[in-house]
Amino acid sequence: MNVRVLFLALLLLASPLLQVARCQVDAEDHSSIVDDVVGEHSDSGAEEDDQDLDNINLTSAPGVETVSVFPKNSAKVVPAGEETELLVALKNDGITDSLSFFLSVACKSSVGVMGIRASVHLPYDHKLLVQNLTMMRYNNASIPTSVQATFPYIFAVSQYLQPGAFDLVGYIIYDVEGKPYQSVFYNGTIEVVESGGLLSGESVFLITLGIALLLLLGLWAYSQVQRLTKKTKKVSKVEVGTRSTDASLDEWLEGTHLAKTLSGKSKSKKN
Repeated sequence: MNVRVLFLALLLLASPLLQVARCQVDAEDHSSIVDDVVGEHSDSGAEEDDQDLDNINLTSAPGVETVSVFPKNSAKVVPAGEETELLVALKNDGITDSLSFFLSVACKSSVGVMGIRASVHLPYDHKLLVQNLTMMRYNNASIPTSVQATFPYIFAVSQYLQPGAFDLVGYIIYDVEGKPYQSVFYNGTIEVVESGGLLSGESVFLITLGIALLLLLGLWAYSQVQRLTKKTKKVSKVEVGTRSTDASLDEWLEGTHLAKTLSGKSKSKKN
């Protein structure tokens, strides 16, 4: 019994040393993996890099946190064919590994950032890939434990991409003690618009259509006004001989030859 207690105490005292030794061994074991990953893509083109890295199935490392922000574009509007900047922050909290059932020690290892890549997908199905974006490399930029570093990622979607909502998925690839990992720093919607300022082709078409409709409406209103004006200018016909004479005029003409002539005409009309 005493031997077991003594062995357990020695194990507890030696655990930190064993953990440090294991961290170093892991670094040596996985250094070749990182060299292979970096070496395979260091001399190839951007398109080959994207295709090869897409085939690498990496997981995220515990103790590594990521966050991203569009510094000059809070609305996440991406003009087609133009560069858009995205800032990616990575914080190294240290890797925690359990050596025993009752002891857990953190490896204070640095994180080496290898690069950042992203892809554009249809919003309703991420299996439908629209475009693989350019990968930016950082040559294993080292981030010590409890330190946060920010990396810019500049990308541009195709100028032929139709305007609309798409999903952007971004990955940051890094290594911890020689073992490669990747974490998703952004998985959300972006709004792709046409480049060339505030007025897009659709906006110009709508404005032109509105002006044409206003012109047609103005021509129709002008024709209606002209028609009403012509009707009011028509002179009404006045029948001769139907106008009644003034009583004072009849009195003045009474007894004259003209009065007798007028009275004779009126009598003949009555008959």
